[in-house]
Amino acid sequence: MNLNCIIIDDEPLAIRVIENHLKEFKNFSLIGKFNNPVDALPIIENDIVDVIFLDINMSKMNGLAFLRSIPISSYVIITTAYREYAVDSFELDVLDYLVKPIPFNRFMKSINKLNQQIYLRQNAQKTQTDLETFIFLKVDKKLVKIRYQDILYIESLKDYIKVFTIDNSFLVHKSLSSITEELPSKKFIRIHRSYTISLDKVDSVEGNLIEIGNKKITIGRKYISLTRDVILNRE
Repeated sequence: MNLNCIIIDDEPLAIRVIENHLKEFKNFSLIGKFNNPVDALPIIENDIVDVIFLDINMSKMNGLAFLRSIPISSYVIITTAYREYAVDSFELDVLDYLVKPIPFNRFMKSINKLNQQIYLRQNAQKTQTDLETFIFLKVDKKLVKIRYQDILYIESLKDYIKVFTIDNSFLVHKSLSSITEELPSKKFIRIHRSYTISLDKVDSVEGNLIEIGNKKITIGRKYISLTRDVILNRE
């Protein structure tokens, strides 16, 4: 599995160290280097980043403040010269905490931890059973039970998603990548950077358009081949 990663750090030397370490791992693609989190925001919001190597003390914005400000579905590995932020970092669900200067053997341990997490997540998805028929989502300040069979499609709205059901819609503070991973892959598929749909609710497919009820959704260019294969080959 190829992993897209970015580095957010305002020290050129620190960026070069991480970049050189990454070259030793063939399944990593470095798709961006940024001096502050704000510049990295557009690429993160496109949900194409698997791993973020994030510094903490940066001139324009603190890395931990950035993590608190938006929902991030990517794995985050902190890279900092300061040991005292470790507890705060792990409370924000970062994968690992690397202290500069980062030796290669410690970096490799972090990558192994990352690969293990990805393996566990993928296998958890595979063992998901059809007995699971609903999901709880936090809407406003309460958990709402939503049945899979009622979901039509889900739309990404920046820091939120909107879940459209047969009778209602729900605004949830969550990323589209995160909700898609939680839903059963046999029933739901992401067809666009902004849409995940219920396969059972597809009424028609015409060209790069999918129709669900009165809604027509464009299939994204990078999703079109997989989407057609899944829909056409469903039992």
